[in-house]
Amino acid sequence: MGRRPFSLFWALCAAAGVVLLTFVVLPAGSMIAEAGAGLLGEALRQDDVRRSLVLTVSAALITTVIGFVVGVPLAYLLARKEFPGKRAVEGVIDLPIVFPHTAAGVALLTVYGRQGVVGRLLAPLGIEFTETMAGIVLAMLFVSLPFLVDGAREAFALVDERYEHVARTLGSSRFGAFARVTFPQAWRGVLAGAVLMWGRGISEFGAVVILAYNPKVISVLTFERFEGFGLRAAQPPAVLIVLVAFVAFLLARTFLVPRRRRTGKGQR
Repeated sequence: MGRRPFSLFWALCAAAGVVLLTFVVLPAGSMIAEAGAGLLGEALRQDDVRRSLVLTVSAALITTVIGFVVGVPLAYLLARKEFPGKRAVEGVIDLPIVFPHTAAGVALLTVYGRQGVVGRLLAPLGIEFTETMAGIVLAMLFVSLPFLVDGAREAFALVDERYEHVARTLGSSRFGAFARVTFPQAWRGVLAGAVLMWGRGISEFGAVVILAYNPKVISVLTFERFEGFGLRAAQPPAVLIVLVAFVAFLLARTFLVPRRRRTGKGQR
């Protein structure tokens, strides 16, 4: 069958897409264009911007590693097992997505602050979460963990469970079947979820600024510059982190997210 003509329906869909893309691209493009290469170069030569950028990227990376260790097993459990309260667990995991992030910072402070239940227990061990790198990681972990867990859960759910059963009949343990069969087939989706988690971490402001204002991540530094010196001073660090996040997401979309194969029916 020949290709069907571009109907009015698809034209309306395309028009809606253009409006949405313009809405997203215009602010980011305008910010990058106004900042210019000169301002970006100047920002990179400033010690506070460089320190903040390294701190933000490093803290988000540590957060993602922790999220991977604790989140992937839970994602596999949710993808493979039915148990009482499963929907409630999934809801709790996704709660930070809709949680106001300043409220999340307050909630974390009541638990992990110097007067919080956990904060008081850990203080004698020298572990503090207010005004520390640990607090930044904790805030990033709270708001970004759902992205990894949800992405990994979907990736595991797409792997046919029969392959695991075959591996088990051939003598593999449950962990062996997971490590040799399931994860190698799901790793792209898991890693894509990890990149989303990392990107969400580097963009966090509300929870971080309440729990750990110092040392300053790039979002807090941008806000501080805007408050103290205006829009012009805030643009360079904002553009830097936008470019870092854009490159990471572009690589993830290009190399990690599998493309759907189009069939004859799918082209209709």
